[in-house]
Amino acid sequence: MFVLELTYTAPVEPVDALMTEHITWLDEQYAAGVFIASGRKNPRDGGVILAVGEDRAAIEKIAAADPFAAHGVCAYRITEFIATKTAPALAPYRQQLP
Repeated sequence: MFVLELTYTAPVEPVDALMTEHITWLDEQYAAGVFIASGRKNPRDGGVILAVGEDRAAIEKIAAADPFAAHGVCAYRITEFIATKTAPALAPYRQQLP
């Protein structure tokens, strides 16, 4: 599992100009089963995405395709973790330690 933290590197106006494209990209990743939660940070200086996947390189490629990243208005910090405990609704995503 991965936590994708977005930090805006541009003022909010260019971010907002790309919001429709960003939401379309998010929707595609939800439909593909990669993203399971996302939202803006408070204060609004970026966002957070919770993603599932076995391959960090694939997650990095997905993040690079975000219109925000492609247009240089955000930077990504990706943290991989092993989800050994979850809420019952997230039980399908539980992992075993290696």
